[in-house]
Amino acid sequence: MKIKSIVEFIFFIKNVAPENPGFVTLGMKLGKEKLFKYITELGFGKKTGIDLNGEATGILFNMDKVGPVELATTAFGQGISVTAIQQVTAVSAIVNGGNLYTPYIVSQVGEEKNSPKLKKSGIITKETTDLVRYTLESVVANGSGRSAYIENYRVGGKTGTAQKVGDDGHYMSGNYVLSFIGFMPANDPEYVIYVALDHPTGVTQYGGVASAPIAKQVLEDIISIYDLKEDKTGLPKVYRWDDTIYYTIPDIIGKTKKEAKSLINTMYAGINIEFVGDGDKVIDSQPTSGSRVKQNSTIKIMLN
Repeated sequence: MKIKSIVEFIFFIKNVAPENPGFVTLGMKLGKEKLFKYITELGFGKKTGIDLNGEATGILFNMDKVGPVELATTAFGQGISVTAIQQVTAVSAIVNGGNLYTPYIVSQVGEEKNSPKLKKSGIITKETTDLVRYTLESVVANGSGRSAYIENYRVGGKTGTAQKVGDDGHYMSGNYVLSFIGFMPANDPEYVIYVALDHPTGVTQYGGVASAPIAKQVLEDIISIYDLKEDKTGLPKVYRWDDTIYYTIPDIIGKTKKEAKSLINTMYAGINIEFVGDGDKVIDSQPTSGSRVKQNSTIKIMLN
C-alpha cells in the first residue's frame, strides 16, 4: 500500500508490529534532521566500502521530501531500503561504543591478514551503547528473540519482519523478509550474525520464529569453535509454557546420598538421578554443581 496522509498512516501503524508506534514517537521527538544525521553516520544510504563488487547503497528519502509521514515510516524502517552488510556494520557500531568500521572479507575462519579500519568514532556515547546492549539482551532473554537464547551465554539481538515491495511499488500482502541480527557476548560483543529469510513458506511469518533459531545454531557453533567460556551473569529467562526449562544443579558435594536425593527432588521434580558407587557420600556429579541442565535430564552422582 502507498500511504498518502496522516489519517491513512495512523490506521496503518495500528495494524503492524506493536513496537512501531513507539519508534514513530521517537522519530517525531528527534525530528528529521537529527534522525537522518544518525542514519547517515551509521552508514546507511551509502556503500560500506567492503571488498566486494556490486555493493548497493540502499535507498533513503530525499531530505527535501521528508514530511511527517516519511519521518514516521523511516523511524520504524519502512519506506527505506538497506543492505545486510549495512545492517551488520551499523549494529556493530551501536553495540561497540559508537565506532563505525569498514567491513572486509576473509577467506577462512581465523584469518588475520586485514586490520579493522575506523571510519568514524563517537557516533553514540558509551552510556547509550550500554543501554542498547541491555535492551537487546532483554529481547533475547524475554522478548521476540527468545528462540536465540543460549543458556549460560549472553546473547543480544533484534528480530525483523519486513514487508516486501512489489514491482508496482505497493507493499505485498503476506510476503516478508524475516530476519534476526544478534551479537555475543552481550556485555562485550565479539561476534555479530545476521540471518534473513526471503519469503519462507510453511512457517509463521515472524523473524523471531523463523530466523532466530538459525542464528542460535550458528552462535552455538561459534561457542564450540572458539571454546567460549560460560557467563552466568546475564539476564535470566522467564519461562513460558512452550519453552524448554533448565535447572541449575545445586551444590551436593559432601552430602549423603539421602540428602542429595532429597535436595534435588525438592527443588526440581523434573530431574532424574542415577547413583554410581556403593558409598554414602557424594564426591562428584556429572554435570557438576552450578551447571544448567534441561528438564528431564539425568544427573549422575558419584558416591564413595
